[in-house]
Amino acid sequence: MITTKYVNYRQVLNLSGIHLILISIWCTLIAILFYFFNWHWMTIPWVPVALIGTAEAFLVGFKNNQAYDRLWEARKIWGGIVNSSRSFASMVYAFDTKNEKIGTFDLEDRKKRIVNRHIAWLYTFREQLLIPTEWEHISTENNKFGNIDLRRNRLIKAGFPDYGRAPIFLHKYLSEEEYDLKDHYMNFATYLISQQAKDINELKNMNAITDFNQTQLQNSLNDFYGFQGQAERIKKFPSPRQFASTAFVFNILFITLLPLGLVNEFAKLGDWGIWTSIPFCIIIGWIYIIMELVGDYSENPFAGLMFDVPMLSICRSIEIDLLQMGGETDLPDPISSKNGVLV
Repeated sequence: MITTKYVNYRQVLNLSGIHLILISIWCTLIAILFYFFNWHWMTIPWVPVALIGTAEAFLVGFKNNQAYDRLWEARKIWGGIVNSSRSFASMVYAFDTKNEKIGTFDLEDRKKRIVNRHIAWLYTFREQLLIPTEWEHISTENNKFGNIDLRRNRLIKAGFPDYGRAPIFLHKYLSEEEYDLKDHYMNFATYLISQQAKDINELKNMNAITDFNQTQLQNSLNDFYGFQGQAERIKKFPSPRQFASTAFVFNILFITLLPLGLVNEFAKLGDWGIWTSIPFCIIIGWIYIIMELVGDYSENPFAGLMFDVPMLSICRSIEIDLLQMGGETDLPDPISSKNGVLV
C-alpha cells in the first residue's frame, strides 16, 4: 500500500518508466519521419483518433472502477478479520466456568494455545494469498515486464525483513506436531480453523465453557471461514479478462495512432509545430498508460507488490493486540512504511 499523501516521481517512474521511454521513442520517430522524410502519407485525420481516445477513456474508467471495488473489498475483508480476531480472543480469555476439576494452569494453557494458533492462521492465510496466480503481474516470468515486477517484489522483501518469515512465525505459535503438518495440507489455513473448532469443543466437553460459549466461539470461527473464502474468491477469480485485455489492446491502438494524428494537426502551425507535437503526444499517451496501469495493478490486491492490501502490517497489529490480551509483555514491533510503501 502506498502511504505517501501524493505519489512521488520515483513511484511514478517505477510504475511507468519503461512505458514512458517507449512512448517517447515512438512519438519522436513519427516527428522525424514527417519532418525529414516528408512521409505525409502516414498521417491520419484527428477525428477518428479522438473518437478512439474517447471510447478508450470510458473503457478504462469502467475497468478502474471494477479494480477499485476489488481492492476496497479486499481491505474490508481484512478489516473484518481485525475486528473478529479481537472479539474471538477476548471471548477465549473471558469465557470459563468455576469447574474445580479443571486445573487453572491447564485451562489457561489451552486458551493461550487457541489464541496462538489463531495468530499462526493469520500468517498462514497471508502467505497463501501471496502465492502468484497466472494472471498476476508478478507471475508473468516469460517477458521483461514480468521480470520487472519480480524485481519490485524482491525490493519490497528486502525492505521488510519480516515479509517472508511466515514459517518462523508458525514455528513460534504452533506446536511441533502441528507445525510438521503444514506440508501435508494444500490449505493449511483451513486446517488450523478446524483444529480451533475441535479444541473449543473439547473445552465444552470438559465443562470449561458452556454450550452458549461454544456457540459464540464457533460463530467467530465461521466468520473466519467466511473471510477466508471471500479473500480467496478475489485471489482465485481474476477481473474478467475480456474487459481487462480489451482495455489494454485499445490503449495500445490509441497510443499507436496518437502521433499520426497529432503531428499533422501541429504541422499546421509551421515546422516548429511538428517538434512541439512530441511533448504533447508523450503527455497524452502517458496519461492513458497511467490510467491503464493503475487499474491493471489495483485489480490484484494480493499480488505482493506496492499496490497490495498491507496484510503483514494488519497481521502484526492483530498479533500485538492478542498477545497483550493474554498478558504478554515481550511484544513485536509494529510494521512501519518504508520508502512510502506499507506491506
